[in-house]
This record gives sequence, C-alpha cells and structure tokens, in this order.
Amino acid sequence: MYKFKMKALILAAGYATRLFPLTREYPKPLLSVAGEPIINYIIDKLQSVKEIDEIIVITNSKFILRFREWRRGLMGNAKRIILIDDLTKDIHDRRGAIGDMNFAVHKRRIRDDLLVIGGDNLFDEDLGDFISFARAKINHPVIGVYDLKSKAEAVQYGVVKLNSHGKVVDFKEKPKKPQSTLVAMCLYYFPKEKLGLIKEYLVTKADKHDAMGFYIDWLRKKVTVYAFAFAKRWYDIGHPKIYEGVTKSYGKV
Repeated sequence: MYKFKMKALILAAGYATRLFPLTREYPKPLLSVAGEPIINYIIDKLQSVKEIDEIIVITNSKFILRFREWRRGLMGNAKRIILIDDLTKDIHDRRGAIGDMNFAVHKRRIRDDLLVIGGDNLFDEDLGDFISFARAKINHPVIGVYDLKSKAEAVQYGVVKLNSHGKVVDFKEKPKKPQSTLVAMCLYYFPKEKLGLIKEYLVTKADKHDAMGFYIDWLRKKVTVYAFAFAKRWYDIGHPKIYEGVTKSYGKV
C-alpha cells in the first residue's frame, strides 16, 4: 500500500529587489500583513496537513539570523520547523528557486513526497483539497494554479494551459501573449519518485535556475504533470503596490 508522507519546503532565500527599500535588510516572508509575518500564514496552512511531518524553510546567509529570531518567537507549532542556510550572501550568487529546492532535498536527504511553496504566497483556501487531489494522482507532480481572468495581468506570471483532464500541456514563464489566464501560484507537490529529476534538470539547464516555471515546463515534457485550481483569493507579493494593497485588505471579507 502506498504510504503518503510529506515534507514541506518554504522557499525564502530570495533577495526581493523589487520591494527595496523594504527588503534591503529584511526578508520578504517576514514582512507583516495584518499584524503577522507573511510566512506565519503559510505555516498555519501547513500545520493543518496531517501528512506533513516536517516544515523546512530555506533562506540565505544574509537573512538566516532574522529567521532564527522569527522561529524563536513561534508559539504552539506542532510540526518541527527546520531552517536551512543556502550559503549565498547576495543576489549575485543566489541559487535560484530550483537550485534552492535541490540544495534542500540533498541537505535534508529528503526521501518523502515534497510540498514546495513560495515564502510570499498568501491565499484564503486551506490545502486539504489540493492534497487530496495530489493523493489521487499517485506518482505525478501537481501544481497549484489560479485564474486571474485577465491575460493582461497574466503576462507577469508563469502561464499554464491545461487539457480537459487537468494535465499541464503548456507552461510559459511571463509570456508576451498568454494562451490562458491560469497562472502558477508557486505551490508544487512532487512525489518522492520524481525528486531525482530536479538534479537532472539543473545539469541540463545550467542557466535557468531561478523561476520555477522553467522547471515545470521541462518537467511536463518528461512526466505527466497535473494542476489544481484554487478559487478563493490569492496574492503573489512581488511588487510594492501589491504589498500595499494586501496590507490594507487581507483578513477582510
């Protein structure tokens, strides 16, 4: 019988230059929204997923002390939270999202299914339906997607095209002419059997380690990748105007 067990990985090693000066000396996942660091909302979502037995947060040498201070202040968390320093110090030597994912997999010797989520992801829904969908797609990667209902807005994201069965048939990172209004949320489930493909990708695509969309587009050509659409509110906090809007509206109906 297939045993569904998971590790969760929060990507928090970016330098968020688009949010300067807010993030010049402070990591984006620790910015406050409605009185709580962004990452706390993610932790709360992960705490409710019974299959997850460990939450890993990967950051960098510049911000590792900030995250250690944050972790000391956490209260009432049932799951173990592990911090990893990816050993980079600035934007010029960063590993990128895919490189950090690979670093964490090898550093923690992860042999379980892996749920990966961006440290700047805010969304209203819990993860229950997403996990159930992933469980039904045994041995297949699953990505979270959101319908922006606007191709004009979609150009800023990784755009996903699906077939009638929910299979990802196209993925373009920030296309000039999007084929759909579905965008990737930086929420990914990778079965343990497919984790070895991360290293294979990094060897094959030595110049595209930053945006996860490049990996997903490569991966969908190797194996079947499915998508699960979230319906409630979702925010990707990558721009000062978005952050300003979220701080005013998040938590309100």
